Amino acid sequence: MILPTLFLLAACADAPPPATGPQQGVRASFPPGGVTGVIRIDALDTQPLRVADLVAPDGTVTPASSLDVNANPRSVGGTASLYDPWRSGSLGGNSNDPLPSGAVNPVARSQDQILLTASTAEISLPDPVAYGRDWASYKIRLGFGSSGNDVREIAAPEPPPRPAGS
Repeated sequence: MILPTLFLLAACADAPPPATGPQQGVRASFPPGGVTGVIRIDALDTQPLRVADLVAPDGTVTPASSLDVNANPRSVGGTASLYDPWRSGSLGGNSNDPLPSGAVNPVARSQDQILLTASTAEISLPDPVAYGRDWASYKIRLGFGSSGNDVREIAAPEPPPRPAGS
């Protein structure tokens, strides 16, 4: 009796269904526990990230020191034994999960794939003191596409608070 009522309520709602899974977008941050003075950029987009630059207020450009692109990343899940016939080659062949979700997967073997490109870039701050003083005037310029010609700009992230006594 409850299930048909829920379907009826869902059919009457004007709102779109809730989004599930990873959402497309770009985020720049100083990850907690990460290397001091390094901005990390995470992008999930239909196009690969090809260029990432930190642009200072005076126009000085600092390019990314590393850029990693993974088209249509896969996640392997489920339970497996040491003698799993689908295991690839070595002991732990399917233990590498590029999209860790933290959830236990109850099926014997499964695979998920995102039909987007996951890109990661890191930019080392050339002058952390100047950045900390004027971070709101900095911006991050990103180039997407095969040649990086789809240019987008995002705000630079606020630096993490300085530890007490420094």
